Amino acid sequence: MKIATIIGARPQFIKAAAISRAIAGHNRNNSSPVIEEILVHTGQHYDDDMSAIFFRELEIPEPKYNLNIGSGPHGSQTGRMLMAIEEVLLQEKPDWVLIYGDTNSTLAGALAAAKLHIRIAHVEAGLRSFNRLMPEEINRIVADQLSHLLLCPSQVAVNNLTGEGIGKNEGLRPLFSEKKWGAVPVFYPQVVITGDVMADALQFAATKAPAQSDILVRLDLQPKGYLLATVHRAENTDNDQRLQNILSALAALNELVVFPAHPRTRKFLQETGYQPPANVKLIDPVGYFDVIALEKSARLLLTDSGGMQKEAYWLKVPCITLRDETEWIETVEMGWNILTGADRDRIIEAVRDFKAPSEHPPLYGDGKAAEHCLKALLES
Repeated sequence: MKIATIIGARPQFIKAAAISRAIAGHNRNNSSPVIEEILVHTGQHYDDDMSAIFFRELEIPEPKYNLNIGSGPHGSQTGRMLMAIEEVLLQEKPDWVLIYGDTNSTLAGALAAAKLHIRIAHVEAGLRSFNRLMPEEINRIVADQLSHLLLCPSQVAVNNLTGEGIGKNEGLRPLFSEKKWGAVPVFYPQVVITGDVMADALQFAATKAPAQSDILVRLDLQPKGYLLATVHRAENTDNDQRLQNILSALAALNELVVFPAHPRTRKFLQETGYQPPANVKLIDPVGYFDVIALEKSARLLLTDSGGMQKEAYWLKVPCITLRDETEWIETVEMGWNILTGADRDRIIEAVRDFKAPSEHPPLYGDGKAAEHCLKALLES
């Protein structure tokens, strides 16, 4: 079996690492069939802080293909990815194309595979913010509509797909119609709850981070003596007023805030001449082990990252989400996550008043999501 894995952004490196390790374990055990994984890096995240360091730390094999697409407007970036991925797929002829999450790399991989009639497996399928102003929402909807195998982190994700007519019921939605296409086989989308592969990644990092990260020493931080903030989504970075509101809220807090600046955010800060106040420690993006170490020791997280919302929950660290909605609604329902949007006063109030619940039920699977994903691929 040959699988082409399409990745391009740092959250996808983390997720793909877990499944790549599961594939390697499968092959080491001499299990049948032998799986050949072809890693295709679109280059959506391309500098060392956002890309290469994750391959080193997470022990991901070097990509066979690095497309070096880089950044750019959504249409241009996705179009260039689509062209380049199509060339790879025509050359490699994989049995499956494996895509992750909701980036432009995900969308391009799904479109290229669908047009070549190659089966698609979507890891982290079924997530919805119900906000189509978000480019990520468009990407995940299209990817799910094109996928043959939808690997969901939770029952909520399955319910979202069911509401859109995607599921095991063969009367709902065949991907290819035998009546229309003659001899072309009929494929019905299969929906499987696997849990979240980021939980697998976190377990891996937890065993490595203590020996690999000294970031608290380097930044002179005390456990629970700081807040950790990240901002990277276009809804915040591309909206001057929202980003200004968030920065104003950080400045008004009476606590130290460690703020690793995403390149998109850094560009805005440079263009506006932003000077961090005394309580904000602005740093460059850091590797995965450093991120986990910072999250684990923070008193509280402020973020618009989906991955960090989950990591905060698993690490039992309160989280404030700087968005108006979230795909990870279970973390909000459990009381460990509060949505504030970019409202300055709500952010300040949430930081001041947040009380972590006493209960912390498990969410998003048993920590073996990568194995469940691989099992579903092998059985489909």
